Amino acid sequence: MNLTSIPALQDNYIWTLNDVEGRCLIVDPGEAAPVLRVIEENKWQPVAILLTHHHHDHVGGVAELLSHFPNLEVYGPEETRAKGAKIIVSEGDNVQILGRDFTIYATPGHTLGHISYFSFPYLFCGDTLFSGGCGRLFEGTAKQMFDSFQKLNTLPDETLVCCAHEYTLSNLTFARAIYPQDAEIERYYREIKELRAKNGISLPTKLALERKINVFLLTQRHDLQQQIGLETTPQHEWQVFAALREKKDAF
Repeated sequence: MNLTSIPALQDNYIWTLNDVEGRCLIVDPGEAAPVLRVIEENKWQPVAILLTHHHHDHVGGVAELLSHFPNLEVYGPEETRAKGAKIIVSEGDNVQILGRDFTIYATPGHTLGHISYFSFPYLFCGDTLFSGGCGRLFEGTAKQMFDSFQKLNTLPDETLVCCAHEYTLSNLTFARAIYPQDAEIERYYREIKELRAKNGISLPTKLALERKINVFLLTQRHDLQQQIGLETTPQHEWQVFAALREKKDAF
């Protein structure tokens, strides 16, 4: 399989996955034009669209893609039915696309119906888990997003996190400000700063790395809790997550 990130809109990535026969799936097409261009350049045959949630920058290109490829299977949560989803999927469902099994995880927080798709090693998680950060809480709660993070954090180290925005540098800028004594965050910040200065793409990222540099996955660390002035018990760890999200919103 070949994974491709297609830059779109201001800072979105539309992901495609294609097999050796040139069949491909498309994840969260916020606009159609760049997808159609890549399909034409590679002579691919698109077979499916995967939608993670209903926001326009993730579904805006669905209608046009369907006008070109009316037989596309469009998978998505209930909240994307009006955006073009034909096959509604939810927590625990398994679907087979391109000969691969994809497991559906409910990952609310950014939106109430947000889902993620996992077929090792690929995790298409929309606006839930970003490299170095997490999605904004537009509809859900911090507790919901924390629980979504814990769910995704059970996946293997080699999982490729294919999130939908190039937010890595800004996330790491926040992380080093909130947790300045962490050497791994500082090292990766400098690496990504140099990469982005050359207009390089920071994604996909590996979950093993995120477990080291993403403060929203480090809420169990007592020194991080001390840093933000909120030490707590494991059952209330989500409150640390909530405090970090509030600080990020105001950063």
